[in-house]
Amino acid sequence: MSRLFGDLPEDDGLPGAARRVAIIVMILGTSMTVLDGSIVNVALPMIARSLQVDPAAAVWIANAYILAGAMTMVTFASLGEVLGFRRVYMSGILVFTLASLGCALSPSLAMLNGMRFLQGVGGAAAMSIGPALYRNIFPTRLLGAALGINALVVASSTAAGPAIGGLMLSVLSWQWLFAVNVPIGILTLLLARRVLPRDPGRGGRFDALGALLSALALGAIVMAVDGLSRHDSWTQELLLGGIALASVVLFIIRQRWYSAPLLPLDIFASQRFSMAVATSLCSFVGQGIAFIALPFLFQGAYGFSPLLSAALFTPWPVAIAITAPIAGRLADRYSASLLSTCGLLVLTLGLVLLACLGAHASVPDILWRAFVCGLGFGFFQSPNNREMLSNASRARSGTASGVLAIARTFGQSLGAALVAVVLAATSIAQAAADTAQIDASAVHMSLWLAASATLLATIISALRIKHGRN
Repeated sequence: MSRLFGDLPEDDGLPGAARRVAIIVMILGTSMTVLDGSIVNVALPMIARSLQVDPAAAVWIANAYILAGAMTMVTFASLGEVLGFRRVYMSGILVFTLASLGCALSPSLAMLNGMRFLQGVGGAAAMSIGPALYRNIFPTRLLGAALGINALVVASSTAAGPAIGGLMLSVLSWQWLFAVNVPIGILTLLLARRVLPRDPGRGGRFDALGALLSALALGAIVMAVDGLSRHDSWTQELLLGGIALASVVLFIIRQRWYSAPLLPLDIFASQRFSMAVATSLCSFVGQGIAFIALPFLFQGAYGFSPLLSAALFTPWPVAIAITAPIAGRLADRYSASLLSTCGLLVLTLGLVLLACLGAHASVPDILWRAFVCGLGFGFFQSPNNREMLSNASRARSGTASGVLAIARTFGQSLGAALVAVVLAATSIAQAAADTAQIDASAVHMSLWLAASATLLATIISALRIKHGRN
């Protein structure tokens, strides 16, 4: 860890002493925003009872946060380049902190949903430009290691969210899940004001119409996937799909011809950058499929409780937390493409192992297979993110961060949609056969799809190796 804060004469970024405080700022901001994406899930039944609303309606407390992030991530990545990453990051933390206070004080579901949406907006502002800030904080020679720390924080927060939520709810009311963010947010802002690098931004115009079109496209995709997972009317999903498709087409036309586009398409002129994006997209499709499909296997086919099902996922993010920092450091010295490809091979192997689970799999048998998946994904993610950022100019750091966020969100959403389609395709047979068996066969089919997606990512990643080191 001390290597991250050593100074060399040719270093860009902040001095070593300032880096120590800056990484604390980034860890606090990232852990808050990631935790709030999952910590609330375990509290939904309690919140529904407290506010006297239907449990199905309470699901939107979680969905509002996800929807806000999906709709605004491209916007904030662009705003970071226009206004400066420091200003946008601090504004995001401020909005997130104030919205957290609003959530804690909400007397109704409507107000809580509104505050959660604002929370998601603030979280998106902080998360979407996080990689760009890391690039400004750390010298290029340490970028992989820094991104590895970021991946560790994300994975650890994801894994710890349900456990922290359950522990807090055992001694406190649900309002404290949100109120705890207020002092942490204030501390983050005070430290950020001191140490985050000042960058004035490039100035100029902001593509407001492009921001609206991207919000419509990404928001419609997330809502359509949510509807598919709940087997809503196909008419509604087709309408949302049409809105998303039309918005994407108009967005691309706008970006090609507008003088100050929200997402400059020239960033894709770099073949290595484009291949890193494609690799990231396919890998998140695979992971997204697994994260949605496996609970159906654990609870529907194996009869495990929701608590045990959640625990069975723990090795995945834990393994990411272990391997991501190591892979990040290695990516600063060796070929990021080679490291990413090796990680994807292990991830694909892990998904194949999960797809081959028998009808009466034991808990240890599931745990070690999930751990293999996490090892592979952790070894892939940090090097690939480094490759993506290092193959975009520093002036395009915000755009690269936004593209990274889009690949993650769209990949996970597409993965969830594929699971919904597979489950829907088997629903007709459920009336004439054992439900658990049908659920198991559908999940296994989904996992084979996940392995296919990560195998495609492996092939794309391997094509980069012949071009040499970063």
